[in-house]
Amino acid sequence: MSSKDLIERIGTKNVVIGVVGLGYVGLPLVLRFIEMGFTVLGFDIAADKVAVLNQGKSPIEHISNDRMAEAVKAGFVATTDFSRAPEADILILCVPTPLNKYREPDLSYVISTVESLLPHIRAGQMMSLESTTYPGTTAEELAPRIEGRGFTIGTDYFLVYSAEREDPGNPDFTTHTIPKVCGGHTPACRDVGVALYGSIIDRVVPVSSTQVAELTKLLENIHRAVNIGLVNEMKIVADRMGINIREVIDAAATKPFGFVPYYPGPGLGGHCIPIDPFYLTWKAREFGVSTRFIELAGEVNGAMPDYVVDKVRTALNDRCKSVKGSRILVLGIAYKPNVDDMRESPSVLIMEKLRDLGAEIFYSDPHVPVFPKMREHHFDLSSVPVTPETLAGHDCVLLATDHARFDYGMIAEHAQLIVDSRGKFDVDLDKVVSA
Repeated sequence: MSSKDLIERIGTKNVVIGVVGLGYVGLPLVLRFIEMGFTVLGFDIAADKVAVLNQGKSPIEHISNDRMAEAVKAGFVATTDFSRAPEADILILCVPTPLNKYREPDLSYVISTVESLLPHIRAGQMMSLESTTYPGTTAEELAPRIEGRGFTIGTDYFLVYSAEREDPGNPDFTTHTIPKVCGGHTPACRDVGVALYGSIIDRVVPVSSTQVAELTKLLENIHRAVNIGLVNEMKIVADRMGINIREVIDAAATKPFGFVPYYPGPGLGGHCIPIDPFYLTWKAREFGVSTRFIELAGEVNGAMPDYVVDKVRTALNDRCKSVKGSRILVLGIAYKPNVDDMRESPSVLIMEKLRDLGAEIFYSDPHVPVFPKMREHHFDLSSVPVTPETLAGHDCVLLATDHARFDYGMIAEHAQLIVDSRGKFDVDLDKVVSA
């Protein structure tokens, strides 16, 4: 099948979309394709997740069961059987790209996914990688494996890179309203990718290569990481000077040009911002380039959980209490407000550090009723209700994630001590310590 034939079939929606990885990136993509009239087959290695999805239920809080049920009703099927890959005309890979313990790229999920698909791919398909990664991954890791099956990329198989741009829980931007950057291994590949994504997304931005598309995604996230690092460092300076950094930021933001407000916090969270900069720093070393600016921002952001813990320790000490033996209630353990996403949450690091110092740790999060199983972090805890009695029964309340469902007025009234890492409380209150 030529690129022209595949583009024509995409235009008439006479293709089956295979989405591999049904998490925070893959599942919204599944729903968008279905809503636009495509047939979708989902792949995931987690049998329990597949079973839940096939029942028409959503494993992600901000995706409703009703939307999932409608998808199943429309013909969506999830499977763990990668031998069904030939049924799909398009294979879209939405799998994790974490760092290993040495803070180097871990492409094991991408590679294992491709290796699982390779025996089953066929001529005329398109494969798209959406996972954030370093420039060259698509050309250096995926292309040779596909060519090893005897296909000619750009002629009888098509390969593109188009990074996800999801922002879970953000009601202002959805899958179809966020512009999509797309680069192809060849111009014919790019044309197929643009046709595919253009069928479900309002604006597609074609670029000249997969490497350009890969670096674009990294630049977006490094831009955020560096600016957050800057404002976190400014927070520490302002705190020493007795100045409210959030008042400073709000005042600076009145300038109508040349300034974009970023706000400090207890550290970076989510699957992108804490991880992606290190993909570039690792790859840059191959070219003899030192990315000192990026690495410095990473150091500043990585130190913020310790900064918050020190604030808790000092605040308790000022009240003649030690961290050891204190009952500390952490408010919000998801990595950002109003979602259930725990990936790389700085709240968890803070909880561990306080526990190691001897504190008795509790948490409340309306989006995370039970502390989930995580690869590197272990707490046998469930969310406690935020009531006047609960608040008064803790030596310190630490606001780590500022969910909208928290009653901040009630918290301010009944908590004995508040350490605020999100700027939600009146810093003039004697019981509030800014962190």
